[in-house]
Amino acid sequence: MSYPVTVAVVKSVAGIDDRLLASIPSPTRSVWHLGPLPVRAYALCIIVGIVVALWVATRRWRERGGDPDHVWDVAGWAIVFGIVGGRLYHVLTDPELYFGSGRHPLDALKIWDGGLGIWGAIALGGVGAWIGCRRRGIRLAVFADACIPGVVFAQAIGRLGNWFNNELYGAPTDLPWGLEIHNLSIETGRSNGAVIGTFQPTFLYELLWDAAVGVALILLDRRLRLGRGNVLALYVMGYTLGRFWIELLRRDDANHILGLRLNVWTSIVVFLLGLAYFLRHGGFRAEREASPYQDSHVAVPVAADPAPAGQGAPEADEEVAAERGHDD
Repeated sequence: MSYPVTVAVVKSVAGIDDRLLASIPSPTRSVWHLGPLPVRAYALCIIVGIVVALWVATRRWRERGGDPDHVWDVAGWAIVFGIVGGRLYHVLTDPELYFGSGRHPLDALKIWDGGLGIWGAIALGGVGAWIGCRRRGIRLAVFADACIPGVVFAQAIGRLGNWFNNELYGAPTDLPWGLEIHNLSIETGRSNGAVIGTFQPTFLYELLWDAAVGVALILLDRRLRLGRGNVLALYVMGYTLGRFWIELLRRDDANHILGLRLNVWTSIVVFLLGLAYFLRHGGFRAEREASPYQDSHVAVPVAADPAPAGQGAPEADEEVAAERGHDD
């Protein structure tokens, strides 16, 4: 039996549509309703990503000798600041979507409709993490090294929200993994099912790239025991390297500078900053910190029943006197 005939028989028996073999389908619905409450796929993906990030961070923080409860304390600050920062970056870099003739500025607050800039989310999320770490006496670099692989996994999961929204795709293509795109309404979260074309699935490229970066960071850190914020620096370089070429494939509306999309320039600048930090702080030779906490939070043994003055061992009296002199 010839190959074409064999394929035809297999497809007939399995009930496979030719169209499905030649492209990746996209959802025709991104919103469901529980009574009056809309449940949006984009929001669900963000939530699942946050849960995965916290799970990975907690495990890695415990391995570094930290209290797992502190991850949740710091994450509360980082998540809130990160969401605000992501939305601010999106609105500031695409103001034409919310301001001007025929636009509604209040739509800038509708985060559930999509639109989070990762650059703003990481930047302002880092500020939130700094606040949380400072309150707990945690070394920010150690915390960042422990948490960042989970963050990049969360980014990968979040890209599934773009798939549900039928957004972030590239140029038309006839590749077998081309992505079918529908004219999905953001307001209703539904499409009539008509396919407007087949395009490069740039959301999928970034999803796979992010997942690969996350795995690579964990393996490198496990083998080399990196410290001083260099896991974070490797994330910055790895993510921006992928974002650079993926951004060049995208065809959605974006602001341009000197003929290149704004996020291409952002990727270049942020990559160079990450590289500079990595080289400045020892790179692959940087040793992991002995403690994830500041010196004031290192546990110090305390004597249970100190002897009365003048009655203790001479060595102990000399140590106490030396400590008092040091404190002065």
